[in-house]
Amino acid sequence: MAMGQEARYPNPLVELASELAKYVCDPYGWVLYAFPWGEPGSELASYSGPDKWQEDILKDIGRRLSQVSRDGARDGAIIREATASGHGVGKSTLVAWLILWAVSTFENTRGVVTANTDKQLRTKTWPELTKWFRLCWFAGGMSGAGCGLFEATSAAIYSSDPRHQKTWRIDQVPWNERNTEAFAGLHNKGKRILLVFDEASAIPDVIWEVSEGALTDEGTEIMWCVFGNPTRNSGRFKDCFTGPHAGRWNSRQIDSRTCSLTNKEQIDQWADDYGEDSDFFKVRVRGVFPSRSAKQFISVADVDAAFGRHLRSDQYDFASKILSVDPAWEGDDELVIGLRQGLAFSILRVVPKNDNDMEIANIIARLEDEEKADAVFIDAGYGTGIVSGGRTLGRNWQLVWFAGASLDSGCANKRAEMWKLMRDWLKAGGAIPKDSTLYNDLIGPETVARVDGKIQMEPKDAMKKRGLRSPNRADCLAISFAYPVSSSRSRPPRPAFALTEYDPLERE
Repeated sequence: MAMGQEARYPNPLVELASELAKYVCDPYGWVLYAFPWGEPGSELASYSGPDKWQEDILKDIGRRLSQVSRDGARDGAIIREATASGHGVGKSTLVAWLILWAVSTFENTRGVVTANTDKQLRTKTWPELTKWFRLCWFAGGMSGAGCGLFEATSAAIYSSDPRHQKTWRIDQVPWNERNTEAFAGLHNKGKRILLVFDEASAIPDVIWEVSEGALTDEGTEIMWCVFGNPTRNSGRFKDCFTGPHAGRWNSRQIDSRTCSLTNKEQIDQWADDYGEDSDFFKVRVRGVFPSRSAKQFISVADVDAAFGRHLRSDQYDFASKILSVDPAWEGDDELVIGLRQGLAFSILRVVPKNDNDMEIANIIARLEDEEKADAVFIDAGYGTGIVSGGRTLGRNWQLVWFAGASLDSGCANKRAEMWKLMRDWLKAGGAIPKDSTLYNDLIGPETVARVDGKIQMEPKDAMKKRGLRSPNRADCLAISFAYPVSSSRSRPPRPAFALTEYDPLERE
C-alpha cells in the first residue's frame, strides 16, 4: 500500500504525499524529483543527476518493484542488491537516496541501516544521509526547510506525524554479535522493509543470519541492499557474488575508473605503483575481491585450483593413509573425520557436536578398518576422551596438541606448522572435494602479527568475533600433516627396461 490519505495531513501535505506516491516503484524518478539538480546557487548546480552506475541500480530496483507490484506482493518477492566497488564512487550517496526514497514513498515503511563499525555508521553513512535530507526540498526536519514530512536525528529518520513516529521510520543500528535483537525484530507485515548494510564485507555472518529473519513477513515489500569495498574474500558479502546462494542476489562490481567522481590521477598512480592485477588495485579501484586478504594465510587462487581437482589413482594410492579427526568444540561446531592419502583428501563423516566419546571412538575405529589407515591423528583439544575410548578398543591413536611446540622454527606452534604444510600441499597439487564449507574454512583464517616474524594462526574465538565459523573441516585436513607416517603401501615396481612391442628375436 503506497502513501495515501490515511495520514490526514493538511491539504498541501496530502497533495505532496499523493505526488510522492507516484514514485513508489521509481527510485530513479524520485531522485530526479527530490533534489535541485542543476539549479544555480545550489550545491548541485554543476550536476544533472546520478552517476551512470547509480542510475542503473535505481532503475533496476524500480523495474523489479514494478514486477512485484503487478504480480502482487508474495512470499519470495525479495529484492536483494549487492554492490562491491572501488573507493570514491559515491556508494554512501546511493545509500542515502535509497533510505529517503523508501521512507517517503510508502506509508509506515520500516528499516534498519548498519555498517561495518559504529564509527563508519556515525561519521560517514549517517552524515551522508543527513546531507541529502537537508538537500531534499520536501523532507524538512533538521534545517526547518521544506514541508516537514519527516524528522532526522543522529539515530533515525521518522515521520513528523506523532501517530506514525514508531511505525514509519528507519533507524541506524550498530551491530553487536551478542545483542542481535534489533535485527531479529525487523518485521513489518504487509508494508515495506528496507535493510541496508554499508561496508558489508566486514559485517559478521551472525548479523546476516539474524537479519534474514526479517525476510519472512508474508505479503511484504522487502529490499535488502548491501554495499562495500571487497576487502575480504570470505564471508557473506563475498557469498553474494560467488557463493552457493549468489543467484539470489543481483550483484554488481563497480570499477572506480568508470565513475565521474573519482580522482583519475590517483588511480593512474596506483596502477603504476601496484599494477592492475594487484590485490591493492583490485579492492581499491576495480571493485574485485582480492586473491588473498592482507592477513589471509591461504589464497583463494590456491584453494580454487584444488577445489574438485581430479587425480589419477596412481598419483596417490601408493602413499600412506592418514585418518584425521577434528572434534567439535562448542555450540553448532561439527566433528569432522577426514582421510588424506598423498595429494588426495576426502571428508568421510561430519557429525554434530557429540559428547559421547565412546560412540565417536567406535565410528573412528570402523572407518580406520574400512580404509586400512596407517595412522589416526586426533586434535587433543576435545579429543582426549575419544583417544581413551580408542584404547579400550585396542587402538593406538595419536593426539595432536595444536598449541604444542613446532618442529619448524618459523612457526609459533604446532597449528601454524600444520597449516603451513597444508598450504604447501595445496600449492603442490593437493586435491580437495567440492565442499563449500571446506573451501571457506581454508580461506577464512588470518595470521597474527608477531615481533619475531613467526607464523601464528588466528584463534578460533577471534574468527567467530569476525563472524566466521570455526574452521573445523580445514583443521581436519591440517591435522593430517601433524607427523610423518610410513606407508604400508608402495609404488608399483618400475620395469627395468622400456616397454615396447619390438621383439629382438622375431625373424622376418
